[in-house]
Amino acid sequence: MKKREGEGCPHKYSDAAQDRDAILNTPILTQPFLFVFEVFQQELDTKHDKYERLVKISRDITIESKRTIFLLHRVTSVPDAEEVLSEADVKLDGVRQKIGQVAYELKGEDIHQFHRAFTPGIQEYVEAVSFQHYIRHRSLISLEEINARLVFMRTEKADPKGSAEALSPAAKVLTFQVTPSDYLLGVADLTGELMRMCISSVGNGDIDTPFQLSQFLRQIHDGFSYIGNTGPYEVSKKLHTLRQSLGKVEDACYTLRVRGSEIPKHMLADVFSIRTTLIDPEEGVV
Repeated sequence: MKKREGEGCPHKYSDAAQDRDAILNTPILTQPFLFVFEVFQQELDTKHDKYERLVKISRDITIESKRTIFLLHRVTSVPDAEEVLSEADVKLDGVRQKIGQVAYELKGEDIHQFHRAFTPGIQEYVEAVSFQHYIRHRSLISLEEINARLVFMRTEKADPKGSAEALSPAAKVLTFQVTPSDYLLGVADLTGELMRMCISSVGNGDIDTPFQLSQFLRQIHDGFSYIGNTGPYEVSKKLHTLRQSLGKVEDACYTLRVRGSEIPKHMLADVFSIRTTLIDPEEGVV
């Protein structure tokens, strides 16, 4: 029986592969492909560099916000709280300038692509500014009030076109909007600072502040309970920490109400410190 042409012959497939490689390696097709991938490389490098810059700015925001929080805790031990609050205003203005750099980096960009880079710093800023607002007004700052302070004026020189007007600096308005999830996470962290403020207040002989804080924390807890598991995953995770902070403050108020007359005021802070360390970290508020 006569074998058909090309049947069982490996040369047929090898020739086809050679022809395919020859077509793909022609300069006419190779150059456009290389150009496209070079463009992709430049875009990825640009986004990566921007992401790293935002991470560094966020780290600076976190550090300065923490310093502001440490400063605000002094209000329980100084005679003039307004002096501490004024110094905190100056520090928070510096933090807002850092946030202005974030707004400039995000100009014309999709904020969700870079959100993970700067969200730790924004949450810490929300915690600091809400802590200061509570000390001054005994209320919770709103998301709208926070965003109203994040409007920046940036001066840029226009492209020279031979006219005096073109060389004059042009002011541009930049805004940064804190997302609702970052606001909620910052408020959740605020509860830990309020719990520390409660213990410090008792140690300095202030018996009224713990009961005010207990009522305020209960309202925050009730608000978070309405969100429940329907909100972002990070919010539901921090709800357990919020319950722990509320439990410690309520435990302090209980001790003040039941045994406050038995314990000297200068020893109350030590008693509360011991009791809070004995609370099971896995046990929240029922």
